[in-house]
Amino acid sequence: MLTASLVIDPAFVVGPVRRRTFGSFVEHLGRCVYTGIHDPEHASADEDGFRGDVLDLVKELGTGTVRYPGGNFVSGYRWEDGIGPREQRPSRLDLAWHSTDPNTVGVDEFMRWAKKADVEPMMAINLGTRGVQEALDILEYCNVAGGTQLSDLRRANGAEEPYGIKMWCLGNEMDGPWQIGHKTAHEYGRLATEAARAMRMVDPDLELVVCGSSSSAMPTFGTWEATVLEEAYEYVDYISAHAYYSEKDGDLASFLASAVDMDHFIDSVSATADAVRAAKKLTKRIHISFDEWNVWYQHRAESRPPTGDDWPVAPVLLEDRYNVADAVVVGNLLISLLRHTDRVHSASLAQLVNVIAPIMTEPGGRSWRQTTFHPFALTSEHAKGEVLQVAVDAPTLETEKFGEVSALDAVATRDPETGAVAIFAVNRSTTETLTLTVDVRSLGDVRVVGAQTLSNPDHTWAASADDATSVLPVENGTAAVSDGVVTVELPAVSWSVVRLGA
Repeated sequence: MLTASLVIDPAFVVGPVRRRTFGSFVEHLGRCVYTGIHDPEHASADEDGFRGDVLDLVKELGTGTVRYPGGNFVSGYRWEDGIGPREQRPSRLDLAWHSTDPNTVGVDEFMRWAKKADVEPMMAINLGTRGVQEALDILEYCNVAGGTQLSDLRRANGAEEPYGIKMWCLGNEMDGPWQIGHKTAHEYGRLATEAARAMRMVDPDLELVVCGSSSSAMPTFGTWEATVLEEAYEYVDYISAHAYYSEKDGDLASFLASAVDMDHFIDSVSATADAVRAAKKLTKRIHISFDEWNVWYQHRAESRPPTGDDWPVAPVLLEDRYNVADAVVVGNLLISLLRHTDRVHSASLAQLVNVIAPIMTEPGGRSWRQTTFHPFALTSEHAKGEVLQVAVDAPTLETEKFGEVSALDAVATRDPETGAVAIFAVNRSTTETLTLTVDVRSLGDVRVVGAQTLSNPDHTWAASADDATSVLPVENGTAAVSDGVVTVELPAVSWSVVRLGA
């Protein structure tokens, strides 16, 4: 059995817990929109065609923001195709995913859905095939109160009040050769700067996200961020980061340590942004929007778009079925995001429904929670107040990809108003239980309010429509506190939350 220890002190605060950390992502990709959030024939569908069962699950998930409408899709998207009478909307080829989009759902429908789901919208604009004028057009349509052609068109389409969207993504993954309208860092940096400057003429208080690298493995990683920020630093607030992880060739140990790469990604982008800040002699600090992250098995058949003359509407794409190990990694990635809350001010789990998603649906039928749903929902529910630095003393494990890594990864949050503390912890060992002791003497007299652990002797168990409940987070009865020290046993390949209160 392994042993590890933590020390928690409320004096050591990283930063606030941000609701935007618990964001997600809805793209016109596969069945995310059509038969995902929108399924007019479903028994629970409302007057707008949105599935009520999915809305309930989105709320249970604790989603803070939703990024829309892409993703790769946005780099060829004409937003005006998706407004006005539905019978007059054109169907368009989606080159990113070799599909057809009927434009049944567009900006207005999404904004109505976001209100029903109680999430903050995060809008992406097309800087692949389009430019500054189109960015200004959608901003005018969405955010200007009235008295102009496009704002009055929105009102005529049923939205009397402006949407007031604050966060805007200036394109998507423009560093990627797969992207429609792919550009060099200099080309993109100039275009993003021009769009940002013009958009701020409409509203100087917008929060703008410039594209960073779509992976830390990209050959341009680092130099891309530096070049783009040299152009755009003064006009943007965030730079994006995207990362996906999967178990490769049965290397479970490296997969469980995926957060090591996320930590490296965040630290590297932060350092690059700060270097540009220093060179420009500015006081403003650029933060990170980690607006695509998840486990994604890109080598699987369901991740390959259709080919040839087949351009289907809402094909089955990227519908990964997640197992227990996948959920442990998702929980660990959330630990990394929280640990960096001083620099990561927004994050989006990609995606929300059906497409590499925590929520799955059958067209017209059942919906269910994947394994990854649970660590996300519980972290969103219990992470309150401030993120605390934790001092970790743990044995190391050898991995092929990352070398030696800590067997334990953890973070803690504390609500200053109530004193409630949540400890989120992952045991990365593939075989051994880990006994964790947590020194909480600085918190005063506390007790264990609850402890839940997600694990299973078979880490390959995955949920399905027929069985989504055999493996759920269960109460961890080993959690106890004595003389200012919490003790809890963490099974191999597990994610846990331990809650403390007065």
